[in-house]
Amino acid sequence: MYDIVIRNGTVLDGTGGEPFESDVAITGERIVEVGNALGSGREELDAKGKVVTPGFVDLHTHFDAQIGWDPMLTPVSWHGVTSALMGNCGVTFAPCRPNDRELLAGMMETVEDIPKDAILGGLPWDWEHYGEYLDSVESMAPAINIAGLVGHCALRFYVMGERAVEEQATPEERTKMATLAKDAVKAGASGFSTSRLLFHKLPDGRHIPGTHANHEELEDIAAAVGSVGGLMQNVTNLRGDMNGEIDLLGKEARASGGKVLFSMAAGPNNEYGDNICDGVSELRKEGLDINAISIPRGSGFITGLACNLIWRSGPWEGLANMDVKQRLVAIRDESCRAKLVAAAKREVLAERGAIWRLVGMEHIVWLGDAERPNYVGGEELSLQGMADAAGEHPVETFLRMADESDGRALFTVRFFNQNDEALRRVLSYDFVMPGLGDAGAHVSQIMDSGWSTFVLSHWGRDVGFYALEEAIRLLTSAPARVLGLSERGSIKPGYFADVNILDIDKLGERMPELVNDFPGGAKRFIQKAKGYEATICNGEVILQNDEHTGMRSGRILRH
Repeated sequence: MYDIVIRNGTVLDGTGGEPFESDVAITGERIVEVGNALGSGREELDAKGKVVTPGFVDLHTHFDAQIGWDPMLTPVSWHGVTSALMGNCGVTFAPCRPNDRELLAGMMETVEDIPKDAILGGLPWDWEHYGEYLDSVESMAPAINIAGLVGHCALRFYVMGERAVEEQATPEERTKMATLAKDAVKAGASGFSTSRLLFHKLPDGRHIPGTHANHEELEDIAAAVGSVGGLMQNVTNLRGDMNGEIDLLGKEARASGGKVLFSMAAGPNNEYGDNICDGVSELRKEGLDINAISIPRGSGFITGLACNLIWRSGPWEGLANMDVKQRLVAIRDESCRAKLVAAAKREVLAERGAIWRLVGMEHIVWLGDAERPNYVGGEELSLQGMADAAGEHPVETFLRMADESDGRALFTVRFFNQNDEALRRVLSYDFVMPGLGDAGAHVSQIMDSGWSTFVLSHWGRDVGFYALEEAIRLLTSAPARVLGLSERGSIKPGYFADVNILDIDKLGERMPELVNDFPGGAKRFIQKAKGYEATICNGEVILQNDEHTGMRSGRILRH
């Protein structure tokens, strides 16, 4: 008798091949048989009319801190993810000497919007080196599988001290960093991560360590990491020195002889994304294994009366210090509302605004008032479009909608991927995978952790940009290959039993919600999903009918 048999499902096995009707049998942690008329299971799951897929692999999370107090790893465990990679963007907590804990926690707070007090109080800090950090995480019994990268920032601080922020490493220091990175991979890290993005800063406003490291340093680290089969993950400054950053990806790939992963966005026009993708395509002609991930929709952060306010000056500063009930009282007072409107108009005239220096009001788009948020609304659903239609200023529209919805109206500020055609072009390249949800980071600012559900429901089912079997491949075997997971990402006998049962017709994200469940009552956004009949991780059902079962069967995926 098998432990679990999934009956009568339509199997999309993760390879991109044609769907087929089959049962799937699981014993212990493994899939043991895929076929028809299989024997009995202690637990039988009826998947008739449903799709059976491998569990999804999320290559870009920042669960390094959250795993300490949320072993369910929400929100991604509501969205079919059974394996997640943390430690991206160069910001990690190991290696770390005891005196540097507060420094690394402060850096994670400013870069990734994870409260410092939660980090310091929510983790045991019983490690110094990366392998010891993975040991500590393993003891937390996560619900899903977790892999980790060792970060450039922590390595630089460990080797160079305060000089790590603004100085170049000596040859001796480069060698030491490379050795530590190699040791981290040998101890279980999946690879190494770095960030050259100028938005990533320390609490004192300086760029994080490694931002301006010379190419030789990253080549040395790549050679060391690649010698033991590790991954090189990059957040590049492609809006600055695009050609130089693409060149660096090639140098890393040549030095490592292995896989290189970088994050990208489509940009405001076709030319931007085409230039990046064409440059990487040329490098791949050399046989270099360079891969990219991009958030699969227009994205930035969420604004609304209950969360981030896009106006900051004068009375808006006072409004920001109130809770949502107080904010509602304030905007319903005619005198206060008039002051808010006047201040917002002055802010636009004087400064072009804190937010729309980067994007215009036409890119601040209402998520709607349905159960499923509308991430693809056009300009008619933007603050500018709705204001024009109502004969109002956008700030008046914002306040009116906040009032009418009792503060529930939410908008996406589309910093990234504003141009749908440009995004489609980027996603059409064979080395670009959807992803970049940033789960565990920017917790009170953004909510893109449901990206996997969006790929299937929007790009697969609704618009047909991806055939469903290709969409599943991009969520499973493709990222599993990049991460080096040889027995996950596909439904095959002998593979680990990470499996989803999906009702594709019902599948969708639910509206983001603000909750106060981080240590100390800190706020964050969560987002549940609809259409997940079951999620199985290592042979145990961790989610059924869209809700957690309480089972925590994840593993630390050591390299």
